[in-house]
Amino acid sequence: MKKLRVLLAGGGTGGHIYPLIAVAGELKTLAEPYGITLDMRYFGSARGYAEDIINSDIDFVPIISSKLRRYWTPLNLIDIPKFFLSLIQLLWKLFWFMPDVVFSKGGPGALAIILVSRFYLIPVVIHESDTIPGLTNSISGKLAKKIFLAFASTDEYFPKKDVEVIGNPVREFLFQQIADLEPAGDKALAEAKKLLGFDSSQPLLLIIGGSQGAERLNNFVLESLEVFIKDFQILHQVGITNYDNYKKEFEFLAKDWDENLKKRYHFVPFFQDNMGIALTAADFAISRSGAGSIFELAAFGKPAILIPLPESANDHQRENAYNYAHIGAAIVIEEANLLSHLIMDELNKLFKNPELLQKMSDAARSFYRPDAATIIAKYLLTFIS
Repeated sequence: MKKLRVLLAGGGTGGHIYPLIAVAGELKTLAEPYGITLDMRYFGSARGYAEDIINSDIDFVPIISSKLRRYWTPLNLIDIPKFFLSLIQLLWKLFWFMPDVVFSKGGPGALAIILVSRFYLIPVVIHESDTIPGLTNSISGKLAKKIFLAFASTDEYFPKKDVEVIGNPVREFLFQQIADLEPAGDKALAEAKKLLGFDSSQPLLLIIGGSQGAERLNNFVLESLEVFIKDFQILHQVGITNYDNYKKEFEFLAKDWDENLKKRYHFVPFFQDNMGIALTAADFAISRSGAGSIFELAAFGKPAILIPLPESANDHQRENAYNYAHIGAAIVIEEANLLSHLIMDELNKLFKNPELLQKMSDAARSFYRPDAATIIAKYLLTFIS
């Protein structure tokens, strides 16, 4: 019987874990007709995503995780020793697993896995989601047999390497969530709004700050909510860690609101089981510009205002945002310009011009590459022992 052992590695955020899950799902789909047995294991720190990993038929192997930085911070005094401890831990665990191939999304914790894998002569395949590679993938790329990229402009960072631009893998689970809705279009939009408790005839803004939420974006929403809510319904992901504090602040703000007004605004800690429905229901999105968020918006054809995180490594969110906006799918507003009247002016201009909104939606869909996970999975299957 044919068997493939795959080690999956990533930094433990949604931007790393979800593409790994998407690729794992495609591996299962492709392997089954040929009777190929898969042994897929995720090595690393999964933070709040361990359940998602396990539910995707991937074994979760906890590994000490450390973050390597290009700058000095007292945290390096903790992370550098943790990095060497993880190398020792991995020498033992990889010896007993000995995968046929390693697939890495980069991020904290992944570099130690790559180094030990190459010590054992295990082939390494990586995927870089952002326009500017992080430190882990910059180093891993020198050791990788194959490098998949989400953005075409990123190839300049991997000269003389085997690179292929494929987009970013998006979870099939998101599309499964909307399988029972009406066919794509206005009917699906209206039905998804009803499922989420909104008026199907009113425009809906989706506000997302990435898998961890975005505190400054949350503060902006609270400060601007009474302006936005007059013209738009709002669905807002505030982040799991921010949820309790946000709930208290909102309850104080809305203590005198009538119930009809409150129905126009819903906030959730995290879209665990209905992200696909939320993306279908939205007429427009306001979002950070991590690669995961951008490609999920593109997959559902949602026009957006992107607000890059200023502190993102190498300013990659800013580069992601402007790269995506260049095709006409989004507008970029820097966080320093995050003012309610400026956002409302942009929204009013767009919603008064349905043709422009449709062009943005079409541009978003053209940016999405639905076969990204399949291309990676097919390549990984070539390493069957």
